[in-house]
Amino acid sequence: MAGVCKPSNEVLLQQLKDGTAKFELLHLPNSPTSDGLQLFARISSSLGRMSPAMKKMEHYSVQKVTGDGRCMFRALVKGMARNKGITLSPTDEREDADDLRMAVKEIICDNDTERIKYEEALVAITVEESLNRYCQRIRRSDFWGGESELLVLSKLCCQPIIVYIPEHEHSAGGWGNGFIPIAEYGSEFGKRSKKGKKRMPVRLLYSGKNHYDLLI
Repeated sequence: MAGVCKPSNEVLLQQLKDGTAKFELLHLPNSPTSDGLQLFARISSSLGRMSPAMKKMEHYSVQKVTGDGRCMFRALVKGMARNKGITLSPTDEREDADDLRMAVKEIICDNDTERIKYEEALVAITVEESLNRYCQRIRRSDFWGGESELLVLSKLCCQPIIVYIPEHEHSAGGWGNGFIPIAEYGSEFGKRSKKGKKRMPVRLLYSGKNHYDLLI
């Protein structure tokens, strides 16, 4: 954050909210696509927690997710339900996906007290747009979820989440059929608790076509 004196948290949050905050970027953000479009359903490894297992090829089956703008939220609810042995109906999947999106909206847009707890998500959001603009977009059912929402939901749901890309997208001209982990969220929730329970991660597949599927 630029400035000689460090402003208070209250001032920072207000600047983030009204879009007047200024940032000094140490790394360039994701560049636009070749046709000049900026991608919203993106993943950057700068904020997702990288573990020693990152960049290691793994093999899973792909469970396709409907590409209606809710794909990240759909994949996440499908994965969390599957970890509990539950199969969601198409209606339940859509409604649960919308519930996750609205949960993020309520924390980031409607609750000043809770918002402070998600500083990384706020930074990820406001490097590209004002918080007011973000809060207008996230109300839409076709809002594309990405890193900011994963930062919130992994903490809110106490859910470890690992994002992968196809192996063939990792190296130019590759034809592999494995998957490379690129970002991890909520890894602390995957550790064994005092009760001996270990929460299973949800594995999301992010493709260069701005789409999320579920890996099982």
